Amino acid sequence: MLQQIIDRRLSGKNKSIGNRERFLQRHKTQIREAVRRAVDGRGIRDMERGEDVHIPKKDLSEPVFGHGEGGVREVVRPGNTEHVKGDRVAKPKGGGQGQGGGQASDSGEGEDDFVFHLSREEFMQVFFEDLALPNLERTQLAETPEWKSHRAGFTNDGTPTNLHVVRSMRGALSRRIALGTGKRRELHELEERLALLKRENPAELEVQRMLKETEDRIAFLKQRIAAIPFLDPIDLRFRNRVRTPVPTSRAVMFCLMDVSGSMDEGRKDLSKRFFILLYLFLTRHYEKIDVVFIRHHTQAQEVDEQNFFHATETGGTVVSSALVLMEEIIRARYSPSEWNIYGAQASDGDNWHHDSGRCRELLAQQILPLCRYFAYVQVAEQEQNLWDEYSKLSEEVRHFAMRKATEAAQIYPVFRELFKKEGAQA
Repeated sequence: MLQQIIDRRLSGKNKSIGNRERFLQRHKTQIREAVRRAVDGRGIRDMERGEDVHIPKKDLSEPVFGHGEGGVREVVRPGNTEHVKGDRVAKPKGGGQGQGGGQASDSGEGEDDFVFHLSREEFMQVFFEDLALPNLERTQLAETPEWKSHRAGFTNDGTPTNLHVVRSMRGALSRRIALGTGKRRELHELEERLALLKRENPAELEVQRMLKETEDRIAFLKQRIAAIPFLDPIDLRFRNRVRTPVPTSRAVMFCLMDVSGSMDEGRKDLSKRFFILLYLFLTRHYEKIDVVFIRHHTQAQEVDEQNFFHATETGGTVVSSALVLMEEIIRARYSPSEWNIYGAQASDGDNWHHDSGRCRELLAQQILPLCRYFAYVQVAEQEQNLWDEYSKLSEEVRHFAMRKATEAAQIYPVFRELFKKEGAQA
């Protein structure tokens, strides 16, 4: 049976999007290398933009089949005054001129690179293609939304606590007026008629009969009016509340950085690169992201991004002050039931000796139970007391990771290793 498949996916203005996707898939290795080089060479604030990718011409060649002329053929070339049959013609020296814009080569050959622009979306897709949220431990977004209750008018059913008294009494009064208006009008007319009949001669039989009928009708109407209930279940009005889903797609990222005298500009730059990678990573999984910047030396302080990255301070190091401030901010502003909490700490590992043990206790008992993931990056090679204490913790807690990075080229591999998918190679 012949089947016909029609692709109705929107391609936008670029009608060759299918060819472009196949091209990107085909040269994925070269594109990954180009992205890696771009990450190593870019500044922090230039991360989210496209990239020009150069692919050597030799990598674009494809095998083709052609028909040879076959047999032995003799060809006369006009203007030949130097060569005879059997001579071998040498390759021209200093080649490459007049054959394109490739760079000059001392081997007599030259080739142009194929250059194309990788868009911002494609760049970030390659950058994050094998990354996922740490061990897939995060609050579900669309599957298990939170519910928020808000007012939505009034309803006839509900609990007594939601009863709206004024609305209910207003409805009861309206109902009583609507049901009794006709009867009260008739009753008023009959009472006037009864008064007229009583002024006539009551001895006449006809007048007596009419008086009897009028009095009976008045008694009946008064009984019907009195039978109208003061409050009926149909009058009750309850405050109506509806529940609407509120996706828990919110995350908060805590950036903790040591700004003591031992943290020079090079180490601070490594820290900045790691923070910006983590932020870009979270933007691909959450709609709303708050970033909290905490600087510390002997004391910790919450600052804005400008002061966090550029303000200069010197002094000793007490890392626990930053962890204490982080816990206070979480308790005050970011409930773990509503926010996905991530922590990233960068330091050279130098800390007051008696404080490192307290840092491990704070993380284990106060911080990590509230966080989805916590990553520590040491921007120095030498292992100091803080690294030793954190090493004990990394063996016990699954969502805590620690790595070293001593140069800019190591930031990207370290980041991928910290946040790689389960089973994926970093």
